[in-house]
Amino acid sequence: MSERTALSATAAQRRGRDLARLAVYGGGALTALGLATVGVLLGQVEAARRTIPIAQAPPPRSDGLYGGRFGGEPVHMAMLGDSSAAGFGALRARQTPAALIATGLSRRLERPVRLHSLAVVGATSGMLVHQVEEALELRPDLAVILIGANDITHRAGQAASVRHLADSVRRLREAGATVVVGTCPDLGAVQPIRPPLRWLARSWSRQLAAAQTVAVVEAGGRTVSLGELLGPTFSAQPHRLFARDRFHPSAEGYALAASVLLPTVVAALRSPAGPQRVEAGARTAVDGVRSLPQAAVEAARHAGTEVSGVRVDGRDRGPAGRWAQLRRRMWEVVRQGEAPAGLADRANVVEQA
Repeated sequence: MSERTALSATAAQRRGRDLARLAVYGGGALTALGLATVGVLLGQVEAARRTIPIAQAPPPRSDGLYGGRFGGEPVHMAMLGDSSAAGFGALRARQTPAALIATGLSRRLERPVRLHSLAVVGATSGMLVHQVEEALELRPDLAVILIGANDITHRAGQAASVRHLADSVRRLREAGATVVVGTCPDLGAVQPIRPPLRWLARSWSRQLAAAQTVAVVEAGGRTVSLGELLGPTFSAQPHRLFARDRFHPSAEGYALAASVLLPTVVAALRSPAGPQRVEAGARTAVDGVRSLPQAAVEAARHAGTEVSGVRVDGRDRGPAGRWAQLRRRMWEVVRQGEAPAGLADRANVVEQA
């Protein structure tokens, strides 16, 4: 049995241990508030473990050819990351974020897309190395990475997590792949996690997302922030946007995430060259140029914000570090298209926003 088809029960047990680590870490961070705070956090972990049910099935496999009717040489796309990248919680292959992005990409480019889903349920950034090795053998034109939630729950260390992600992006870029990373989602949106543990999870999620942005852009990739998208929006409609396990997104939740990622994926493939050139005055624009650290912090606060490298007056860097371009693109409408070749998936075609 492969890693990608590990039993859901094992994933659920791991999730319980991860919540415990999160509370222990939070207790250490709040030592000044006393043992009572630690007790509250541990109590919340136990409550979350009781209320998050065990999912009944692994994510559906979405590998295959999308948009075959267009003809021509297909774009080879690799999806890497954790359970959100694998589509854990979706019931059909076409509902996974990888399938939705592949379908949208094929329609926008009018080319077929050959999807290779390499994501592993429970993966952390440190585990990306194995997925990257597999991806490099496939020589992808595009790699989309969704990672970060398990790095938060494992509390393995932000510096190490970011370093592993940067190494993965750099290797893929050196092999000629365009790389787009959806940064860490907002774990504070998970309903069974209650305050104050929720507040800590939200703060750590945002910190990791900003650090991921800096690392990915330095390594030659682009990022799209997912944090606040999966925060207030999911919190307001948890029954519609979360799966039955109340931990992973539902089909509609994945469609919302894909609608944010797709415009950057399309733009990145259409302009695969290095950093664009802009005039110095562009740095004052709303969707304009900032230092990379400043852009990363702004992006972590606003869902759907794309960050990429840019040159200002012919220079990659300014007084505050590398230049970065902020863009808030119009979200795409994503549809569940035809099932990929070789998969017996006969879901109705519906439009999702």
